[in-house]
Amino acid sequence: MRILAKPGWIEALRQAEDLPADYLHDVCNYIAPLAENAQRLRHSLARPVIFGINGAQGSGKSTLARFLAGWLQHELALTTAVLSLDDLYFGKSTRKRLAQELHPLFATRGVPGTHDIELGNRVLDMLTDTEGTRPVALPRFDKASDDCVPQSDWYELRAPVDVVLLEGWCVGASAQAASEIAAPINALEAEEDSDATWRSEVNRQLRTGYAQLFKRLDALVMLRVPGFEKVLQWRGLQEQKMRRRTGRGQTDAELQRFVQHYERLTRHMLQHVPQYADTVIDIDANHRMVGMQQRA
Repeated sequence: MRILAKPGWIEALRQAEDLPADYLHDVCNYIAPLAENAQRLRHSLARPVIFGINGAQGSGKSTLARFLAGWLQHELALTTAVLSLDDLYFGKSTRKRLAQELHPLFATRGVPGTHDIELGNRVLDMLTDTEGTRPVALPRFDKASDDCVPQSDWYELRAPVDVVLLEGWCVGASAQAASEIAAPINALEAEEDSDATWRSEVNRQLRTGYAQLFKRLDALVMLRVPGFEKVLQWRGLQEQKMRRRTGRGQTDAELQRFVQHYERLTRHMLQHVPQYADTVIDIDANHRMVGMQQRA
């Protein structure tokens, strides 16, 4: 067991996240090594580093990012910023325009093409620019209202930071071959994208702007779920928490349709990301970290 410099922060965060009492085991055995990897990379490159965190919806990316940031800050004294790909979603009005210009399915947030990649790059530039210190405001998106949070309410921190954690369900994802997107994968694609216009544009976005964003990653961590079937179950738990907290959220039918937007790319990532991710952490059916593989 690692000796903790300030053990109280873990228990406070565990309680805030409503996690099991033995979660300290996961923090010390899986999250601490990631933090130490980031520390080594920061020192070897002698510049701020960007860590990507990939994982299907409900896999625990946000929780991992919070504990990883905590370990970096409290145990290793490294300044850290967490930027979620979810907070780069376009607002309703922009997605409405995309739905009119490109395809109706772009009205729904989630897939590549519904994020403000230019904003993401600007924020990363500001967080990692070592030419003097400056305040940087991190964008926010409110899933309950399905819209962007006003800039006046964005969280502000001082930059540059030592480590940026970029977390998101498709962080580090690669594009598919044209032959792979020809046939629909579920009812949503068959009924609402029969000519493959939507999924072709999603794939084009992955090859272009998203590929350029993901090239900035100095390391990629994947939370590997047992299979896509768990996504609906775990995403449903997130929705229940949101309904309890805000009184708003998707119905079961709405959620069933919603996750179909994510199915194609999620299955593709489960097959391919483990081949090039620097670290793969396996998540079992009980939502716990159960194994870790790291590339040299």
